[in-house]
Amino acid sequence: MSSNPVQPVPATHVPTPQGPTTQVPTTQVPTTQRGKAKENRRQALLTAAASLFAANGFNRVSLEDLGAAAGVSGPAVYRHFPGKQAVLADLLVTVSRELLDGGRQVVEHAADPLAALRQLVEFQVDFALGKPDVIRVQDRDLSNLSEQDQSAVRALQRSYVEVWVDVLAKVHPRIDAAELRMRAHATFGLINSTPHSVRSHGRRMAASVARPLLERMALAALMVDSGPSA
Repeated sequence: MSSNPVQPVPATHVPTPQGPTTQVPTTQVPTTQRGKAKENRRQALLTAAASLFAANGFNRVSLEDLGAAAGVSGPAVYRHFPGKQAVLADLLVTVSRELLDGGRQVVEHAADPLAALRQLVEFQVDFALGKPDVIRVQDRDLSNLSEQDQSAVRALQRSYVEVWVDVLAKVHPRIDAAELRMRAHATFGLINSTPHSVRSHGRRMAASVARPLLERMALAALMVDSGPSA
């Protein structure tokens, strides 16, 4: 599993996120019963897509499979998405936006940099335990997006990494940004790989057990002092 929040590419600068080729709906609360029902079906399709893509891979899942898993016919999927690639784009772009927006909110409301770091860890652990299928899909199927959609996902995720780096710079003011970025990526690798590695070996660990252990290990990695090289 790659060492990224979902999987962004490490960078020394943050590009401006480009809009995806596929139109990804902005998050809006439907105001009518029909609108709510349509949004519920769209979300059901995305949930089914995450599960099926994670289990079988993007190329081995058909629109008919997605529809059946979400309780609609294959052709009905087209009422929500123009094609299977659009489903994948919506899934990965949306979750990347949610991570960036959520991370920024965590920092904005934290009392101080150390509290912000702890809460960022808790936020990432919540994501990893709650959406392990999305992490697996990103890890394996990002290349199935158009180049523009891939760029949009990576730019959003680089920006999320920099949220962590900015906080770490306040906690460790004498450590350079490259090392802080490495710490962030190492922490993502630790947190994101654990839920799937545990599940893939047939031993399901309760979130109540996994969560505090992951949080302590992640904070230890982020807080370790830099020592002289051996």
